[in-house]
Amino acid sequence: MARVSGTLPSPSPREFGEDLIAALVSEEALGTCGAPAFTTVIPAREAAYADWPDWVHPPLRAELENCGIKRLYGHQAEAANLAHRRTSVVTATGTASGKSLVYQLPIVTALAESQSDTALYLAPTKALGADQLKNAARLTNSLPGLDTAHPYPYDGDTPSDIRPWIRNHARWVFTNPDMLHIGILPSHERWARFFRGLRYVVVDECHHYRGIFGSSVSWVIRRLRRIARRYGADPVFILASATTANPAAAATRLVGINCAEVTEDCSPHGARTVAMWEPGFLTSGPDHGSPAPARRSATTEAAALTASLVREGARTLTFVRSRAGAEFASMTARRLLDESGTGLAHRVTAYRAGYLAEDRRRIETDLAEGELLGVTTTNALELGVDIAGLDAVVIAGFPGTRASFWQQSGRAGRRGQGAVVILVARDDPLDSFLVHNPAALLGKPVEATVTDPGNPYVQGPHLLCAAAEHPLSDAEAAQLGVVDTLHLLEADGLIRHRPSGWFIAPGVNPHEEVSIRGGAAGQVAIVESATGALLGTVDAGRAPATVHPGAVHLHQGDTYLVENLNLEEGLALVRHEDPGWSTTSRSVSDIRITHIRVHSSHGAVSLGLADVEVTSQVVSYLRRLPTGEILDTVELEMPTSTLHTVAVMWTITPGHLTGAGIADDELPGALHAAEHAAIGLLPLVATADRGDIGGVSTALHADTGLPTVFIYDGHPGGAGIAERGHSAIREWLTATADVIERCGCVEGCPSCVQSPKCGNGNDPLDKAGAIRVLRAVLGELPQGPAFVSEPPQTAQPVPMP
Repeated sequence: MARVSGTLPSPSPREFGEDLIAALVSEEALGTCGAPAFTTVIPAREAAYADWPDWVHPPLRAELENCGIKRLYGHQAEAANLAHRRTSVVTATGTASGKSLVYQLPIVTALAESQSDTALYLAPTKALGADQLKNAARLTNSLPGLDTAHPYPYDGDTPSDIRPWIRNHARWVFTNPDMLHIGILPSHERWARFFRGLRYVVVDECHHYRGIFGSSVSWVIRRLRRIARRYGADPVFILASATTANPAAAATRLVGINCAEVTEDCSPHGARTVAMWEPGFLTSGPDHGSPAPARRSATTEAAALTASLVREGARTLTFVRSRAGAEFASMTARRLLDESGTGLAHRVTAYRAGYLAEDRRRIETDLAEGELLGVTTTNALELGVDIAGLDAVVIAGFPGTRASFWQQSGRAGRRGQGAVVILVARDDPLDSFLVHNPAALLGKPVEATVTDPGNPYVQGPHLLCAAAEHPLSDAEAAQLGVVDTLHLLEADGLIRHRPSGWFIAPGVNPHEEVSIRGGAAGQVAIVESATGALLGTVDAGRAPATVHPGAVHLHQGDTYLVENLNLEEGLALVRHEDPGWSTTSRSVSDIRITHIRVHSSHGAVSLGLADVEVTSQVVSYLRRLPTGEILDTVELEMPTSTLHTVAVMWTITPGHLTGAGIADDELPGALHAAEHAAIGLLPLVATADRGDIGGVSTALHADTGLPTVFIYDGHPGGAGIAERGHSAIREWLTATADVIERCGCVEGCPSCVQSPKCGNGNDPLDKAGAIRVLRAVLGELPQGPAFVSEPPQTAQPVPMP
């Protein structure tokens, strides 16, 4: 194959994929040490077209036809027609299927026909919003008579001196839920002109709104709708989504009004070669805890694949799981390209949230224009940015949901050409399962989007925001079903009930205290102490684990050492230094049952779904060499945090465990190992990331009096993860036991029972005992998915029978 030129020859799509995979397993590949465990080709798809609707603004149609859009795809015409007829609609089709036109057609037409109409666009990421804004501006700039319809951004990067002009004059505003929550709705009086004319609201990539973030956004949208009603507007919602299960139900739950759905994807797509890639073993594994060697990390292997693909001239986007991972992968790929003498190292960079706005825009432009051949990124570039001509996508570790996997993989081949998608398995139970059971990923439908607007930990703060924006009437409270929550807020002195409704209490300013993305409100600024330069930000809730004193912080290829973290001031000071090691924080947790929602008994095993209180604290961090060797553990004194959430739990009687061959001294390690593996496999049955899940296991829990395992949601009030695990517990625990049994290690490894975030340093762990525990539990459970639940209990704490 041609190299270094940055331009690939044009074989058939199937040959294209086969050639690239062959190059990656050849002896000339740059630093790879793995191989595909499974490869398949997803065939190309032909387009299905529809005629232009008669209502489309004629100059708009003419401009689009001049740009080569002679006809619409079938799903574009169907969804745009529904929106034009004032029916809220969600279009759930694949990546690069032209969903942008679905909202552009009715919005541009409305703005051209009425000088008072306005439209609002919401994106979950800045990259997506900036890209869609650019496309919309290009469209309005090319049409006569649309000078007042020019779209404007209104987000954290918008200069303060032009914000008043946007409020007073803009008719098409591009923003995000965060800015809508904290910068627009609290000052809606300033936006009265805009809200009076609000005709359309676009919610782009709405499948991204799931869990706590999605539940919070659902309340932000409900607050938006009530403010719009105050000014006499009733906007139509146009939602765009990746292919998901039950998109109409998910969209209706998100925006609070009925939505139609359009799901038949009529766009063309080139063939894609999908490879499930398993990294090779390292020659040694000093901290592996097993005679079997550890596998190379997915991030390191993905970096090597990126370098090899770039050398082959393939424009490549590599997704990794963390900000630090994006930086590390970029540095590694550049080093490999430097060592190979290709002269291409400067055409690879990292991209992630936390970069300054000008850096993000420059990288997006360079990638779109082909100046960059390789970008390593977090999911910040997963959504929607229209980057043409990508040849390959590398995904370092299963991204948590099938929806995200298909969304990321769809970034390649966006113009119908062939493409390669490589999922690199982490040394992790779930990834190990998927690599050896590819049908569980490639052959199953995507998950339904889960949001829970009724979560009281989400609902309460947003009701305070709503009341601060405009008092809630009794009729509104009854319609929303929030009267009980309002009374609880009243008891806390945060809100007051008057004959005319519910009013925010004096001195209460709720907006800045509410983080809609699930973490603690506010950001911690990361500042270089020697220069005062702002390097980026991190969520306050993540700061103790990521920018604690002594932590190694990566930024745009440079390494920094954290000198000090001040959570009260929201400031982490760092100095430019590469100590030669990385750091990983460790925490400890305790758990208390406060209320049992569901309970069922099955012989020696009891299952429960419970409200719990989890107390945790970051207590230390590991310093690890690039070889994987652990230098030492450094103690930390970080503040304690308390989480009220939901857990799926099970108990098992000591006699049954003895009968399963588990001695008393083996029990802590067996339960601990089973807990780790179960956490790793829960995303198989629930829409979750492993980082969203926690666990505690104990040979004797104070509230149950029995050996107990808890797996809990990592968000206040829960995010539906534990509920899904409880309802699919047989499938979940069966897969967990299978993964442990199949793993080739002797005493346990990261592919089965070790956890990278274990607060106890993966000690004790008993792999064989974990298998016996899980098989003993499964042996008591009835066949089939259904379990008989007892009525919820009320005592606090509530022991499991």
